[in-house]
Amino acid sequence: MLSFIVRRTFYSVLILLGVVFLTFVLFHVAAGDPAAAVLGKNARADEIDALRRDLGADLPLFYGRRCKTEAFASYRAGEPLRPGVTAVKLEKVEPPFNGTYLRFERQFPIPRYGCRVVKNGETHYFEDDNPSPIFFAEGIEEIEFYRLQESPWNSQFLRALGEIVSFQREFPYIRVLNFGKTITTREPISNILIRGVWPSLCLMIPVFLGELVIGLALALVAAAFKDTIIDRALVLISVAGMSVSYLVVIIFAQWFLGYYYDLFPVWGYEGFSYLCLPILVGILCGIGGNVRFYRTVFVNELRREYLRTAAAKGVSPFQIYGKHLLRNAALQIITRASASLPFLFTGSLLLESFFGIPGLGFTGVDALYNSDLQLLKALVITSALLFVIMNLLVDLAYAWADPRIRLE
Repeated sequence: MLSFIVRRTFYSVLILLGVVFLTFVLFHVAAGDPAAAVLGKNARADEIDALRRDLGADLPLFYGRRCKTEAFASYRAGEPLRPGVTAVKLEKVEPPFNGTYLRFERQFPIPRYGCRVVKNGETHYFEDDNPSPIFFAEGIEEIEFYRLQESPWNSQFLRALGEIVSFQREFPYIRVLNFGKTITTREPISNILIRGVWPSLCLMIPVFLGELVIGLALALVAAAFKDTIIDRALVLISVAGMSVSYLVVIIFAQWFLGYYYDLFPVWGYEGFSYLCLPILVGILCGIGGNVRFYRTVFVNELRREYLRTAAAKGVSPFQIYGKHLLRNAALQIITRASASLPFLFTGSLLLESFFGIPGLGFTGVDALYNSDLQLLKALVITSALLFVIMNLLVDLAYAWADPRIRLE
């Protein structure tokens, strides 16, 4: 058992690293510059540079000493000169150096900087401390400045790994899931996650238990009355429930039970009464698939010889269905139920958004609307971590439910 747990934990760490890498590629490479997206086009150069450094978006992706900076404007041949770049004509110098020069004015002080110059198809790198560097414009295609850092290992990817787990000199010496602050409100993301977990749990735990218990009960009834009018009616209702869109059920429930009959509040989170309608909607939308799945499992299990033998020996239906059938179908039940467990913490996007419940699902939608990539990345990695932990617990639950399974 111990060796299995250690081995699965090692595999889980590899899976989590893969998720972190894919998330890093999506949010740091493909998403572009977060500072420009948040501050807009009219932001000052020092504001963009400060936000980039705070988010770590100025660092190299994996390795290097060159960091992005707005201390100097960049230059590309054929484009209009940006503010901070002036063209100066010098005619009194000796040929072939007479002509147009490009002067770059430093917008704000930085400790060390370098520049990349593309001239006549060749790339050159320079380091300088001149507050107003000048370049001869003849043959120059592109000039870009960057800030120099001491350690080349200080990169965006290592910073992303440090958000999962990092070490420090003071107690508690290890920090986990430290995602920093949001881009828009600059609030610590850990506070947002802690604040959003409780509403999500209050909503999703009743939905999960309701789907599971009612689904198992109706599936047992359908299996017990197989090929009768009861079974066919339950299957028909289940398939119809699976076919109706989640949004249709939410909107109809809000109008019919909320506005028309005024039985439930339809927006906000001020008590349990505000959760009754979304819990009811969540159970109604999920119960159809559970009944359909569990009925198939129970019908296949009822064909086994041991149940036929138990029925021939006069074992009561309560023991046949409640003890033997459920216990031998426990693996499928655990597999089905485990897929929903991570959503107990991360919440439901639709339910929380349409009913105004401030859980993590609502937080994710709000972060998507505000382009808060830092908060979205935290939610994605937290969800992945929950799935990895739940998969490990499910494997252990398999061994508990079926003694024939050995964790090797």
